[in-house]
Amino acid sequence: MADIIQLLPDHVANQIAAGEVVQRPSSVVKELIENAIDAEASSIKLIIKDAGKTLIQVIDDGKGMSVTDARLSFERHATSKIRTADDLFRLNTKGFRGEALASIAAIAHVELKTKQEHDDVGHTIIIEGSKVVSQDVVVTPKGTSIAVKNLFFNIPARRNFLKSNTVELRHIIDEFHRVALAHPKISLAMYNNGSESFNLPVSNYRQRIVNIFGNKTNEKLVPVEEDTEVLKISGFVGKPEFAKKTRGEQYFFVNNRFIKSAYLNHAIGSAFDGLLKTGTHAGYFLYLSVDPQSIDINIHPTKTEVKFDDEHTLYALLRSAVKHSLGQFNIAPILDFERDSNLDVPYNYNKDIIHTPKVEVDSHFNPFQEEKSAPTGRMSYKKEPAVSWESLYVGLESKGTKSQQDFSEVHFESEESTASMFEDDKQVEQVHTTYQLHKKYIVSTIKSGMLLIDQHRAHQRILYEDFLQHLTVKEAASQQLLFPLQLHYSTQEISVIVQLKEDLEHTGFIFSNISEDTVEIKGVPIGVPESEVSIILEQLISDVENEVPDSNFSATDLLAKSMAKSLAIKTGQGLQKDEQEHLVNKLFACKEPNVSPTNKTTFITVSIDELDKKFV
Repeated sequence: MADIIQLLPDHVANQIAAGEVVQRPSSVVKELIENAIDAEASSIKLIIKDAGKTLIQVIDDGKGMSVTDARLSFERHATSKIRTADDLFRLNTKGFRGEALASIAAIAHVELKTKQEHDDVGHTIIIEGSKVVSQDVVVTPKGTSIAVKNLFFNIPARRNFLKSNTVELRHIIDEFHRVALAHPKISLAMYNNGSESFNLPVSNYRQRIVNIFGNKTNEKLVPVEEDTEVLKISGFVGKPEFAKKTRGEQYFFVNNRFIKSAYLNHAIGSAFDGLLKTGTHAGYFLYLSVDPQSIDINIHPTKTEVKFDDEHTLYALLRSAVKHSLGQFNIAPILDFERDSNLDVPYNYNKDIIHTPKVEVDSHFNPFQEEKSAPTGRMSYKKEPAVSWESLYVGLESKGTKSQQDFSEVHFESEESTASMFEDDKQVEQVHTTYQLHKKYIVSTIKSGMLLIDQHRAHQRILYEDFLQHLTVKEAASQQLLFPLQLHYSTQEISVIVQLKEDLEHTGFIFSNISEDTVEIKGVPIGVPESEVSIILEQLISDVENEVPDSNFSATDLLAKSMAKSLAIKTGQGLQKDEQEHLVNKLFACKEPNVSPTNKTTFITVSIDELDKKFV
């Protein structure tokens, strides 16, 4: 039998490796910016076109590379960070696997320009699908510029799996935020389709957070500081009143590397126990410093997951540090044994002589005496003569007798009773056709048996079709607010609202002003409480950013779904009989009453035969 096992060609192996390292354009952004940071750059620029599908370019002013290093950087497992296996447990840099540039070059057109400080000229290398097209000398400033064009040009199947530009751009911005938050001492800028999206100057951690998420973020932050032999914690957590329904503003950094850890996230949640509303999540920006030998960051190709030697200790320290900060800044209720400052002696009276107060009491005073003058020099207490209590009841008996006689002569006029033509009408009105079960389902009777309706999904379907009609007809009633409502969002969230502004106005929202980080609303759709407006917009922004749109993606449809989901009756909400019947009638007046906007069943029927079988 002939041998069938053979070594893969390098370009095929690189494409397979690219499937792990380069999942989408944001993966390329992450790798290139991290390389620039490892090159000790003080300023980094990110240029994006068409959400990274056409161009991803990173320009830095770092050390640059020699011509040999520039060529070797695109070879597999070529790295300057590791010499022996023990170096894996002493890592203080970002990239170390030596697969990123080789994987990127295998699936895109790459142009590299680099120059070291002491060199007169730089070098440029152009690679297309792992093949070096040209290598030449070029005039370029100090540092490195790498441009990745036409991502997945030779793997069309992978390119077809990419989402819309809105979704892919959100992932790129997320990666940009993660790197920017971890390195406030580096100036970063981002340009999208020729316009500047972010320009972050050198700052501290708090200023970098505010520069990214808006000025309003500053008042939401509570400092967290803890320094132990095992772990050093610094950063900020969000105040409970600013908690959101989404987990957007949650960042863990271990040794200046962004990580994801459900275990540590649970520690934060337990520290906020009892302070958050159900279904909301507090934001946090926490920087953890640990011994590099106590963690393993080589367990995932994207290096976003880290394995700790002693997770239980880190959990306890993190939980107690956050809980301490919440109590220290009077965010959480604590036992306070300190004296009340209002009881302290004012500064003006510190040197005054304290005299014991004297109280004079008239030992001869008798409050039950009729009228008697007080001794000379003392206060006079004069008591009004009390009315005899018997006089209060004089004539009461006669009045009562008269009133009884008066009431005995009162006659009430009764309505004339007439026979009804339909005697069964009263019985029909008294019988309720619906019943609410566990504040979740509405039970109704039908000819063939029984109907069970999920009240939350059914109301979603009703609201969805109403909003869809308003958006299509572009006519919706609006209620004016007495005072304009001001809501604060990050730059990226504001851009989403601007994008959907016209459609939101068709549903009944009226915007009076939209600035860089503030949205002012003076009108809302009829039936929408003012307290629900921020929740609706937050949910809408989250849905737009996380939606996985297909070729028939419609912003109008998404908007209607999101608003219906936010405003629908929740499970656990009690309904009156007329509300239950109205919900049932409105549901079956819909075009598609069988399913919710998310294609989930809204009701089921149980026939008499099925009920009979239960009693066999």
